[in-house]
Amino acid sequence: MKLLAITRPDFYEGETALVGSLFSLGLERLHLRKPGATQEQLTSWLEEVPKQYRRRIVLHDWHDLVRELGLGGVHLNGRNPEPPRWLAAAREDYSLSRSCHSIAELRGSHESCDYLLLSPIFDSISKEGYGAAYTAAELKAAASEGLLGVKTYALGGVSPERIPALKELGFYGAAVLGGLWGSSGDGSVLEVFESYRRVL
Repeated sequence: MKLLAITRPDFYEGETALVGSLFSLGLERLHLRKPGATQEQLTSWLEEVPKQYRRRIVLHDWHDLVRELGLGGVHLNGRNPEPPRWLAAAREDYSLSRSCHSIAELRGSHESCDYLLLSPIFDSISKEGYGAAYTAAELKAAASEGLLGVKTYALGGVSPERIPALKELGFYGAAVLGGLWGSSGDGSVLEVFESYRRVL
């Protein structure tokens, strides 16, 4: 089972160093999601990340930076629902992913994207009042259609203890946000990351 991490929406001291440590421990993919950030803020953040790790970073906003800074891919969401025009001619060089908030949306995006994030699977850790949106029966039906096992990451309330349930449902991967960054202190974030890796 694959694991990807999504950044906290805010900027904080030592974040890029911590991200570098996660990459060195084996994090394969990081989604840089800072909804209120300016292009200049994201550029500064990205320039602090060692170049050898930039291909593992996917952007949720300011997609032109993907090409300019040699990142890994473009992520589509409610703020940016369409890919940048330049991506059509460079699809082999960059990944394309999308956030989905319904099974119908997942079904409709399955062919056009390299992978998808379906949420919220469990009650969110980072967003208060953001509860699970699907029953086990709905997820099993989606799995039987082949919608979960090939390219779909579960997002929302994904703690290490819930990884076995996601495996049983047949998800391709897990996307983590609050379960990873919610811990206090850099050392514990790295320890939590290792706890995810042990159960994948």
